[in-house]
Amino acid sequence: MLTLFWESNHNEYPSWSQQYKSIIFYHNDTQRVLALESKEGKERERGKKLYAEIVPFTRFYLAEDYHQKFHLRREYDMLEEFHLMYPKERDFINSTSAARVNGYLAGYGTYAALTRELGSLGLSERAEKKLLDIARTYQQREWKSACQIR
Repeated sequence: MLTLFWESNHNEYPSWSQQYKSIIFYHNDTQRVLALESKEGKERERGKKLYAEIVPFTRFYLAEDYHQKFHLRREYDMLEEFHLMYPKERDFINSTSAARVNGYLAGYGTYAALTRELGSLGLSERAEKKLLDIARTYQQREWKSACQIR
C-alpha cells in the first residue's frame, strides 16, 4: 500500500489546500514506523523533501458527492443508468457495481476480469459494449507500452 501511495502521489511541493493534502494515516506504531521509513527512503531516492504528513487515524470522512465515482460521472450514458438503478445519491455512492464500473473506466482491472463479471454489473447491452470498448483500449495501450519497454 505504501509503494502505491508513493507511486501515485506527487508530493514534492506543499499542498495548496488542506482538502488536498498528501497524508498517510496510521493505526498503530508498526504502521507509523513503516510509513516514516518509506518516506525517508523515497526522499533519499528522489533526492528531495517530500510533503506528505504521517498522522494517526482518528476518523474517516467520505469525500464530497461530486468526487465519488469520478470516472463514472464523466460517462453520462452509464451514469444515467446508475441513477435509474439508484435514485438516491447515497445508494449510488455505496453501490459496489458503480465502484467496479468506475474502476474499469479509470483503467483498473483487466479486460478478462471485466468480461467475467460484466453480467453482474446491471448495465444495459449498450453500456456493456461501451465499457468493453474502453477496457479494450486500456488493454491495447498497456500491450503497446510493454512491447516498447522490451
